[in-house]
Amino acid sequence: MGDEDIDFSDLPEVPPEAFAKALVRKGLKSVPRKEQLTLRLDAEVLTWFKAQGKGYQTRINSILRAYKEAHESGI
Repeated sequence: MGDEDIDFSDLPEVPPEAFAKALVRKGLKSVPRKEQLTLRLDAEVLTWFKAQGKGYQTRINSILRAYKEAHESGI
């Protein structure tokens, strides 16, 4: 099958703005693998993090990572 035979009609067109926001990772350190889990947090804690906006799960992960690293180094 050649490129001209591929049907792209069911795929949305990607605007140039989407490419501008893309992150090229070539040559960068690989991103650590994440695992999905169920975690119970106090409602007020979760509400506070969500109120910080998009990326709240990443921020929670960063805080937990900092806590882990601090305790690994004996602080």
